Amino acid sequence: MTATSPQATTARQPVVDLVGEVAATHISALQRGYRADRSSAVAALAQLRRGAGKLPEEVPELWGMAGTELLYSERDLPERDTLKAEFALFSAITLYALHQQSKSGQDMHRPGVELGTAVRRLMPGGTLDEPIRRRFVRLGTATTPKVLTERLREVVILLRNASIGLDYGILARQLYQAQDPDGLRHVRQRWGRSFHSYRPASPRTDDDAAASPDKDT
Repeated sequence: MTATSPQATTARQPVVDLVGEVAATHISALQRGYRADRSSAVAALAQLRRGAGKLPEEVPELWGMAGTELLYSERDLPERDTLKAEFALFSAITLYALHQQSKSGQDMHRPGVELGTAVRRLMPGGTLDEPIRRRFVRLGTATTPKVLTERLREVVILLRNASIGLDYGILARQLYQAQDPDGLRHVRQRWGRSFHSYRPASPRTDDDAAASPDKDT
């Protein structure tokens, strides 16, 4: 009996899923290294954040540092998919590097936290903050990959300053999808839905706190 090869299994995986998986895996490894104060991870993030808001071809000095080779470890990609995947992965990883800057005590890659949710968390008490809302709307009006990543950089800086994390695997998938015909419209819908559906956690009463102490303290 012949076993199914890893290449055959991976070939059936949609490219958008591959991009999200590679981004989450590579960023998680960088994050563990940075949090552990490993010199290689600290140096890598310092270099990678120079690419935040730029296109891969604008910073050739970062070639080989964004995990791009992982996209091809078990399969070849068509040319069109290659360009989209490399942009999405490069953008997600460099934006993460910017987000994690000076946050050695916190994970800025947070699985499950979508962009709209993260932006809404910037608004105290769940109220609408107009300057932040306008910045989010401005992001939603981007029409090219270059403008999109530039405006994402602005939002990431706000999130970093407020110590609010983001799922970069999801973001990488969305950056890939945003380059498809009509894909950006679907990504905007997802961002808007996660923004509008966010509900801040209800404050606990003293009795609740006594019955269920915070394990993080």
